[in-house]
Amino acid sequence: MTRATKLSIAGGVAILGAVALLFGSRLRFPKDTTPEGAYARIVLAVTRGEPRECFAYLETQAQWAAYTIRDYRSRAAARIAHTYPEPERTAMLATYRREAEAADGADVWLALAESRGWIARLRRDLSGLQRVETSGERATVATAHGTRYPFRRRENGIWGLTMFTAELVAEAEKASRDLEMVNRAAADYERAASNPK
Repeated sequence: MTRATKLSIAGGVAILGAVALLFGSRLRFPKDTTPEGAYARIVLAVTRGEPRECFAYLETQAQWAAYTIRDYRSRAAARIAHTYPEPERTAMLATYRREAEAADGADVWLALAESRGWIARLRRDLSGLQRVETSGERATVATAHGTRYPFRRRENGIWGLTMFTAELVAEAEKASRDLEMVNRAAADYERAASNPK
């Protein structure tokens, strides 16, 4: 077992211990309709090695962006598979595969969180809750490590983490532009196929 693995396990145990001390028994575990409850569930998901569960505690706009990414990547992949010649077809499909074949937005979130280091960042920065600052529909959870996590109350009353929203929205916009590019290239390939020289 490497030193990094040992440190990661020790950190996870420490975080779980902090959550247990902070919230006591399961009966007193805060509701996810509070910022501290949403934060606690993110902590548990990350420390248990189940970061996909964090998706339920992202803000609505971030969740929509993840679903949008999947939809655009799926449409692009279908167009590529139908019209692109080899070797372009195989190369392009490989770049879109994980997001295009995702079962839902949570799988897209997981793929991006793993590839962009978001999970490692959460694992490194999560710690015991120090205080919560709430202002209307927004809240900030401050931790013992000094990290501040921004949340927004969702329509269903659950608080959602906002720190990844901008990147998810930007990726959804990129997926939209990529689909336009794929459609233009596909149209060119179709014209070329119908007018062989």
